[in-house]
Amino acid sequence: MSIRLWRNALLLSAVVLVAPSAWAGAAGTEPAGGMPARRPAADPVSNARLFTLVLGDGARQRVLFSAPPDARGTLVMLPGGSGQIGLQDDGQIRHGDNFVVRTRTRWLRRGYAVLLADAVDGMNLRGLRSSPRYAAVVEALVDFAHAHMAGPVFLLGTSQGAIAAMNGAAHAPTGRVAGVVLTESVSVMGGSRETVFSADPGQVRIPVLIVGNRDDRCNVAPPGAAPDIAAALDHSPDVRVLSVSGGQTRSRKNCGSLTPHGYYGIEVPTVDAIIRWLDGHR
Repeated sequence: MSIRLWRNALLLSAVVLVAPSAWAGAAGTEPAGGMPARRPAADPVSNARLFTLVLGDGARQRVLFSAPPDARGTLVMLPGGSGQIGLQDDGQIRHGDNFVVRTRTRWLRRGYAVLLADAVDGMNLRGLRSSPRYAAVVEALVDFAHAHMAGPVFLLGTSQGAIAAMNGAAHAPTGRVAGVVLTESVSVMGGSRETVFSADPGQVRIPVLIVGNRDDRCNVAPPGAAPDIAAALDHSPDVRVLSVSGGQTRSRKNCGSLTPHGYYGIEVPTVDAIIRWLDGHR
């Protein structure tokens, strides 16, 4: 499917839930439809379920949904890069290095359900995340989260995914999203030809947490831009900038996931600091 056709199809933005294609439950149980219960090999959380969302023209987006007992809220996780994490039929994740992917177990252990979104039809999302049509995709993810879990829903996007989170927050219907977390946001124009400033920050009317790592060397996500991002959020009732530092480098590029840009080596204190903010905005 061409990018142009996909964008037009999202104008319909209807979402249908297909029967879960991977389940994890107690031994001997079966979900609706008689599909044998089984645990996705890539996810250690026993209740992880793989769903497919079907958009208006039949384009498909896979999501992995996990929830702890008595979840305090749901995090809609929007990965960076191309957005392609490669959710497989058995629940395995082909590309698991991204910050919001590799830390999902920690969020769960801290009491938050996690909705992890793959790219629509496995498409490269660079250049698409600030569009009105992609805002409709994020709205569909929020609707899914509300349908499957009581409590507040937050958006959390990292790097290029922060553009999607900003866009979703800017166009979310009143009362549907409790807050948005932007981590290592793309704020300098690069190859994707879009930044968080392309995603209507002035339309965001919910609390915002901006996280910046002082040791991030990614050229399109300078930590020094955090105050500028905050200033652009002039209709948000509550904007906070959280500064962290440290991290290790394993990726070859400074914008890679396994670098300070992706909080590699400082995942625990970074997640814990974000959790404290989430807990204060439930």
